[in-house]
Amino acid sequence: MYTLLGNAKDALFDLMDAVLVTRSAYSFVELSTSPVFRRQWSSIYEAIEDGLPPRFELMQLYIAQLPQTRQLVLAGDHTAWSRPHAKTLKDRTYEHQAQPMSGAKPVTVGQGYSTIAWIPEQYGSWALPLLHERITSFDNPISKAAAQLKLVCENLPQRPISLWDVSFIYPHQLA
Repeated sequence: MYTLLGNAKDALFDLMDAVLVTRSAYSFVELSTSPVFRRQWSSIYEAIEDGLPPRFELMQLYIAQLPQTRQLVLAGDHTAWSRPHAKTLKDRTYEHQAQPMSGAKPVTVGQGYSTIAWIPEQYGSWALPLLHERITSFDNPISKAAAQLKLVCENLPQRPISLWDVSFIYPHQLA
């Protein structure tokens, strides 16, 4: 995986470690104070700007590591990242948030992301994301999820079982 990261791979690798071991970070500066991030805080910005990890090649590498002994279980998730105050953020969209119990508003302005992950265990919460992609204003959650599932399945040796988050259904279809 390290060799696939391209430019700024050392800083990207440290950044991934910092994200994994930091319970909650509200800024890049907080990530730069992680004991596993061995660089100056500005290298986080440089790593993100210069590093363009090849998603397709990384997905193929992850798939090659999956066990071939049993049927794989994949899960899909649509996540809304609320950014109502980021007025200069490119391509913000209206996103449905399926969190009625939290008191959050059901619709927010921000960006949507679609993730498809391998679920290795029957119980537990660990998962290996195979693809994590932004849903642009030119896409919708269902078409993005379908394209991701097709791409992953084309690279698997056998047909998986797939489970999907209810938030892929449009809010008006829930009524």
